[in-house]
Amino acid sequence: MIVGTAGHIDHGKTSLVKALTGVAGDRLKEEKRRGITIDLGFAFLPLDDGSTLGFIDVPGHERFVHTMVAGASGIDIALLVVAADDGVMPQTREHLAILDLLRIGRGLIAITKADLATPERLDEVIAQIREAVAGTVLDGAAILPVSSVTGLGIDALRERLVAEAHAISGRAADDRFRLAIDRVFTLAGIGVVVTGTVLSGQVHVKDQVLISPSGLRARVRSVHAQNREVETGRAGDRCALNLAGEDIGKEAIHRGDMVVDPFLHAPTDRIDAKLQLLPGEPKPIGQWFPARLHHGSAEVGARVVLLNGDQLQPGHAMDVQLVLEKPIAAAALDRFVLRDVSAQRTIGGGQFFDLRAPTRQRRTPAREAQRAALATTDPREAFASLLDAPPFAWDLAAFTRDRALSASKRDDIAAALSPMVFHADGDIIAISHAHWRSFVDGLIARLDAFHAAYPDVQGMGREKLRVSLQPKLPASAFALALQHADVAGRVVRDGAFVRLASHSMQMSPEREALWQRVAPLLGGEVRFRPPRVRDVAGVLARPEQDIRQLMAFAARLGLVDEVAHDHFFLRPTMHEMVLIAADIAAHAADGRFTAAQFRDRIDSGRKVAIQILEFFDRQGVTLNRGTLRRVQARYLDLYGPAP
Repeated sequence: MIVGTAGHIDHGKTSLVKALTGVAGDRLKEEKRRGITIDLGFAFLPLDDGSTLGFIDVPGHERFVHTMVAGASGIDIALLVVAADDGVMPQTREHLAILDLLRIGRGLIAITKADLATPERLDEVIAQIREAVAGTVLDGAAILPVSSVTGLGIDALRERLVAEAHAISGRAADDRFRLAIDRVFTLAGIGVVVTGTVLSGQVHVKDQVLISPSGLRARVRSVHAQNREVETGRAGDRCALNLAGEDIGKEAIHRGDMVVDPFLHAPTDRIDAKLQLLPGEPKPIGQWFPARLHHGSAEVGARVVLLNGDQLQPGHAMDVQLVLEKPIAAAALDRFVLRDVSAQRTIGGGQFFDLRAPTRQRRTPAREAQRAALATTDPREAFASLLDAPPFAWDLAAFTRDRALSASKRDDIAAALSPMVFHADGDIIAISHAHWRSFVDGLIARLDAFHAAYPDVQGMGREKLRVSLQPKLPASAFALALQHADVAGRVVRDGAFVRLASHSMQMSPEREALWQRVAPLLGGEVRFRPPRVRDVAGVLARPEQDIRQLMAFAARLGLVDEVAHDHFFLRPTMHEMVLIAADIAAHAADGRFTAAQFRDRIDSGRKVAIQILEFFDRQGVTLNRGTLRRVQARYLDLYGPAP
């Protein structure tokens, strides 16, 4: 368990920690010279049961409040320090506000320098404290007079802190590992060391981890927890990790980064959250309000987008979207603090809900329902509510990643809710059984209506059908849904088209005879550069219009695709060219290829190759960025044979 001090400058926080533990928290030469804490200091108190109580000594000076926020983010028990001679001071109130915004649930209050105060003065200071903490997380907390010089009350305070530590259930050690980095340094003969508080999970020697948001890979060479070498660091521990890796160096890792389980690496720069504005703010904040966001040990510029109005009044709370200057590593339900851009005061804080917030349609009823679900603390209840919120299909893997939940907790959610699940491209797309039945019924009804309106068309485009249905499934999950037993016997997938099994189109005997003469002209060695309509008409001595009508009907049957005007390619040839493009991309260092590379592989002219690639761009098979293209793997089967 971690105890964090809070309070005004020169109120004796560091001396109190030393009196409690025998260890001086100040560690920098500048701190010792000036007699104030500038950066976080750490001390440890071994307990009789073999556990250790860690202390974070945070600076009280207003210039270092951002460091205080970093320390407070990792503490379990707050120790608010108020000097008997000064009483409650400005930084006392600001530190108290930060503890309240971060919802530090347990705490004690120490009145230092009590040996210098009269009983009347102590009563006066106690009254000030009671007034200051009223309505905050420390409302009703025990107040203990102490003296770091004479030892007055030190033993009683230590015993109360130990009792508070034993009363806390602790952080989630069975969740995935996260450590907020507050220091980075190198030691001779050891290498790079990072320190911080383990927010969740466990870390072991030899574990593979990632530095987020940079994405650097590292291996844990050794672990120190609570100031001693161990094999495992657990949630709630103060840890020092010795890291090794190809790109790991002191300059590559920064305060504010996190060491995480590789599964958790998904930085974000746009977050939906609940923001509480402090009552003491002089005026409301409006749209696009600039601020400094403090989360864990990270500090980053942010803009505030209000989601339930145009102004947020002091003392009130509102759903907001935080648009960050650069990505951070975070987890849903993390607490945060906002300070003004001049770093002069704390203005508010709150809790993250959605780490993947959209840029558009932020105020719709659907988004309100999603935010309400994501704000639910219990993960099973939260995901159950999500399944009843548009688009009624949600990625369980992403949900558990963003909450840093373990695989076992993910499985517990799936077992409790028993949704319909599709495993696609690393996602676990879940749908409630009620919405699955609605999806199947809607799919059949949509295709039935399409066939009634367009009886001579082969089927409905797969992507057009997907986006027209609720739940709206991702493309990869939609492809799997079409193969589900509830659907497969009633629906047929013909390449890029989907139709009811009962719907069929057939050529007339005359057209079939003509097609048997045309098809060979489009295949074989010329399949990548087939003749156009006028050339086919010339070879067969038939009017162009006859050939054009035949090809249009063959396209509706899925036999050919019109890549450019009057230029048709056989469907198997289209599939072959998609696979060629994918093969070129797979052998490219960055997965991107040029039109010239594609042209050379299919041995055609540049103009034809460009037309083919532009057709693939329109269908979503390829994405064009300037002169380079990459393949979207989920569309590789678009022109393949029906399964």
